[in-house]
Amino acid sequence: MKKLHTATLSLAATLLLAACGSQEATSSETSKELVISTFALSEDVIDRDVFQPFEEAQATEITYEVGNSSERFTKLQNNPNSTIDVIELSQANAATGVAEGLFEPLDETKVPNLKLLVDGAKDAVDTSGAAYTINSIGIIYNEEAAGMKIDEWSDLWDPSLAGKISIPDVTTTFGPAMLYVASDYKEVDITSDNGEAAFQALEELKPNITKTYTKSSDLANLFQSGEIVAAVVGDFAYPIISEANPDVAYIVPASGTYANFNTLNVVATSENKEAAYDFINWKLSQELQTKTAESLNEAPTNTEVTLEDAVAENKTYGDVAKRAKAVDFTFVNEHLEQWLTKWNQTLNQ
Repeated sequence: MKKLHTATLSLAATLLLAACGSQEATSSETSKELVISTFALSEDVIDRDVFQPFEEAQATEITYEVGNSSERFTKLQNNPNSTIDVIELSQANAATGVAEGLFEPLDETKVPNLKLLVDGAKDAVDTSGAAYTINSIGIIYNEEAAGMKIDEWSDLWDPSLAGKISIPDVTTTFGPAMLYVASDYKEVDITSDNGEAAFQALEELKPNITKTYTKSSDLANLFQSGEIVAAVVGDFAYPIISEANPDVAYIVPASGTYANFNTLNVVATSENKEAAYDFINWKLSQELQTKTAESLNEAPTNTEVTLEDAVAENKTYGDVAKRAKAVDFTFVNEHLEQWLTKWNQTLNQ
């Protein structure tokens, strides 16, 4: 396994993991190659738990690039000669890629684990790709530093939090969900006014916002430096932030949350489609999703995965999953360009 433009690690393995599919194990003198575009989060854990077992099982050498969903997707859009085989994206970016024909239509016969997905993830296959995890937004905060208990979205608008909170930029995975939250604060269905009320709410929230972020991993430093006492963040980032800041807590308001599937797609220009399908099947397997639920805080989409209470905590699983509402990404993508301009006018001027 190697990162783009870094040294190659040698691999020589032929054992096929059963979780990677039903194919018989075969040996090969020549390693296959696979280029994966993935999220810039816990790279060492992804290497250990996801990439290395697949490399060893499939005699495949993985090269990867990292970044947030939006920047990697934009890079793919603008590069017709991309060598990426498999790309992991947030649902919004994936939906755009499917609509633009950037991805291979998923051949379900080559990804048998697709049949094991929860209903919402199954529904996302044709419009967004293979959903390997579901995540949602909540509030992470330091109660002592905040000087108040936060248990609802509306608390973020409290004047006592002036200059003390951070929210995701509109270009990030949960930027659109933040707009849904803001519209809910004004008690307006965002699809009824194309986001007008949401931006009014953000204008009211602006005095409390010290920073909008593009990488949730940056929040750990913002909490440590005391620049913020609260932030809106995806549940997947909680372990990284809390490890550096043990005084923070993560809450999902009783009023509900908004969900996102992270998806996998085979890039249409890929020359390694068979290996790409094998990798997607591995990511959807019960074995791997049970492991990454604990090590990467990824809520499973495979119905055969059962999590113990301690592992299920702070994930979009169980009761939280029941309270998670869907974001209409078709609607979002139709308005995103306009929202980008309005977001900058509202929060960055």
